[in-house]
Amino acid sequence: MALLDGLNTGDRAPSPTVRSISAGDITVTRTFSDRFDLEVAPEMPVSDAFNVIVEMRDFEAHRLWRRGELVFEGGDAKASIAITDLRDQWRCHHLSPFDNVRFEIPFTSMRAFAEGTGRGEYVSLSPVRGRADPVMFGLAQALLPSLDEPEHANRLFIEQINLAALAHLSQTYGGLHFPTDKKGTLAPWQEKLATEFLVASFNVPFSIGDLAARCQLSRSYFNKAFKESFGCTPSKWLTEYRVARVKECLSQDVSLAEIAISCGFADQSHMTRVFTSHTGETPARFRRRNRSSGIAVDRSAQ
Repeated sequence: MALLDGLNTGDRAPSPTVRSISAGDITVTRTFSDRFDLEVAPEMPVSDAFNVIVEMRDFEAHRLWRRGELVFEGGDAKASIAITDLRDQWRCHHLSPFDNVRFEIPFTSMRAFAEGTGRGEYVSLSPVRGRADPVMFGLAQALLPSLDEPEHANRLFIEQINLAALAHLSQTYGGLHFPTDKKGTLAPWQEKLATEFLVASFNVPFSIGDLAARCQLSRSYFNKAFKESFGCTPSKWLTEYRVARVKECLSQDVSLAEIAISCGFADQSHMTRVFTSHTGETPARFRRRNRSSGIAVDRSAQ
């Protein structure tokens, strides 16, 4: 476990205090300052990871840039979180006192966690900003003593906090479902076979009956057991997977018609209907909003 503790100071301008700890490939950083006159922070390094930023106090004002474009100006409440994709270039200017804890989690860690819990299906965290999250706030609070004295931090404790964070994030923002009662669910080998089959067949026609037979179950029992295991029917799981794939494709310079076919929809209009029913906006609007803002506000928090 790497333990890092640094106080950023400079002769020309004040800098925030930064303290970090890391366990495995997840790094947790606390950054705080009581100043109103901080300079614009350096650009964050681009990496194949995402940040989960937890506000430990009310944060009145800051500006946020994505790829050099101003995408947010305002504040965030205590115990709210923001999830940002670090494959983009980000830069922030803190305009008021603040205190946050940031979990930097590689995408490989989230996928490995899903696979380790028997949920090897596609995982994509929804980008959110300003959503109150008491669970992440509590986990961040639990790490404050370790961040204050990193040289005395307990490796096992930090790893367990990070594991709890992965479980919460994957369920709350990644769409994974972990049944509390295993009765009536698919066996682990059936779950693995079913999700691998659905992922491999997401853009080609197939029969649920054939999938049930592969799992050595009747179609009706398979549907019930699948829903107990994953919290939704196979068809809904597949639709949500396709919508998640569309979201990823919309960040690329690919036409909507091409995306529709590659993600298993009959045509662009079919994709638009399904995508809109699940997200509340058309693919074109989703693409414009994310290119202009970089952060999607979770409407369930409003």
